[in-house]
Order: sequence, then C-alpha cells, then structure tokens
Amino acid sequence: MGRYLGPKCRLCRREGVKLYLKGERCNLPKCPVEKKNSAPPGVHKFKYKKQSAYGVQLREKQKLKSIYFVFEKQLKNYYLEALKTKGDSGEHLLQLLERRLDNVVYKAALAKSRMQARQLVKHGAILVDGKKVSIPSYQTKPGQVISLSAKSLGFKTVKEIMEAKGKTPAWMEKKAHAVKIMRMPTRDDIGFEINDQLIVEFYSR
Repeated sequence: MGRYLGPKCRLCRREGVKLYLKGERCNLPKCPVEKKNSAPPGVHKFKYKKQSAYGVQLREKQKLKSIYFVFEKQLKNYYLEALKTKGDSGEHLLQLLERRLDNVVYKAALAKSRMQARQLVKHGAILVDGKKVSIPSYQTKPGQVISLSAKSLGFKTVKEIMEAKGKTPAWMEKKAHAVKIMRMPTRDDIGFEINDQLIVEFYSR
C-alpha cells in the first residue's frame, strides 16, 4: 500500500482534531474541523456507536501515523526500537518520531508542513552538520546542526518561509536558516495531545 495521497482535511475530520497537515492553512477559518457540527468523513445517517477499548487504541495509533506521515511498518519498527530503551516506552516512541529529520525541519520552521519538509529533504535542500542528507527518516541527535543548503535559499518558497519567522521548540536553538538540536525532546515538547500509552497497549496485544 502506498502513502496516503487523498485530501488531508479528511484525516483531520476522521480524528476530530487538527493535525496541522497543511501548515499555516490549518489556522484559517475555512478549516473543516473548525466548522460547527463537523462530522467524520463518509455517510452520516447515524451516530457512531461507542468505541471498544481496541477501537480507541486503534484511532490513537492512526492519529500518530497521520501526524508524522509514516507507514504502519515504520511505526511498528519505531515501537520495537522504543521497547529496547530503558524507561517509558511511549515517550521513547514519541522521541523517535520527533527526531526524524523531516519533523525537525518542520518544527524548526524551515518548512510550512511536514510534507513540505519531507520534499525539501528528498530534494537535497537540507544539510546535517554541513553534509547533505536526503532521508526523511534520518534520526537527528543532540549537538547536530540542521540547515538549508545555499542553493535552496534562492527558492521562492523557502524565502517566504524565512520571512514568516515561525516559532522554534525549546529543544532547538535557531539562528537564521540553521537550527541546533540542544537536547532530546520530551512529551511536553510534542505540541499536540497524544495518548502514547494507548499505542503501547495496541502493539502489546
């Protein structure tokens, strides 16, 4: 199965919350989630029945997949890797996802959305410690510097992003078009509500 290429607002409506898949466009009044009585996608002739415990876990897992745009196999591998680390498996899972290069580029306000960040990475517009890295899932580490390449600074889209001057999370330090990873991200740095315990329970069934 390929990556989801359908309407991104459909994913937000399905979860009932903003996933910010379209970047700053999600803050506009036209956002479907903001509309009164916004319903999930599909036929709405009846109300959804109360979800089972499994259904609640599944939806939380699907929400996480949609936010970071990862495949099921990728998320499962992240979970297995998180289990190998001592401590809270749920928080380690979120850390692995937050430290993805495409997510770091987005969180550092070097891109308007994670999809745009993924595109910049794949096109070789992102440097890690001065070297080009074109793998969106690349795991960044504290002390590394992520920056835009000199060539990409001439792109119209990149110029617009730089002019916007978005906020940078506390675990990064940004200067101009470069950002340094200062520490490992914590659950409080995620920026959205996600019950990682439900996801751990889903995979441990």
